Amino acid sequence: MKPAERPLKAVLFDRDGTLVHDVPYNGDPERVRPVDGAREAVALLREHGIRVGVVTNQSGVARGLIGDGDVRRVNRRVDELVGPFDVWAVCPHGPDDGCHCRKPQPGMVLWAAGRVCTRPADCVVVGDIGADMEAAERAGAHGILVPNDRTRPEETAAAPHVAPDLLTAVRAVLEGRPRRGRAPADERTVDRHRRPA
Repeated sequence: MKPAERPLKAVLFDRDGTLVHDVPYNGDPERVRPVDGAREAVALLREHGIRVGVVTNQSGVARGLIGDGDVRRVNRRVDELVGPFDVWAVCPHGPDDGCHCRKPQPGMVLWAAGRVCTRPADCVVVGDIGADMEAAERAGAHGILVPNDRTRPEETAAAPHVAPDLLTAVRAVLEGRPRRGRAPADERTVDRHRRPA
């Protein structure tokens, strides 16, 4: 007899392109626009007692395009429109800084899981690019990709699970722990997000 499966305890979302429409290096809270279903998806998780957090790369800080205060103001606006979130993890470093927290490295996922007092294995990471999925895998968490226009076809093809939107991803989480080989959404959605070669 198989041992009882531990319930999922937390869902960690990417910010730009996943919870809100991507505005490159955004430092203006007025430009924050949630994606369809974002607030409902987060609320549904909270109703079921699942902790929610955000793990976001913000290399605009390292590049000098935005400041730490700008990131905090935008995050507060996301929290107002979509949250509240139990934990925020932000990496301000650039891709060449050798940082262990910048996705696809696992640092932010590990830290955020610790902040909500759970194991990475009891977390799901929801994001829109391959780096989100790789960070989840390296941390020992589960990943669900919600593709958008900037998601590369190879990232969609390599993702362990693909969902067409946030609500579908969250409903899949609530149905049980994702397992490799079991897609939480109709697999035809993968083709819908492929760009012409």
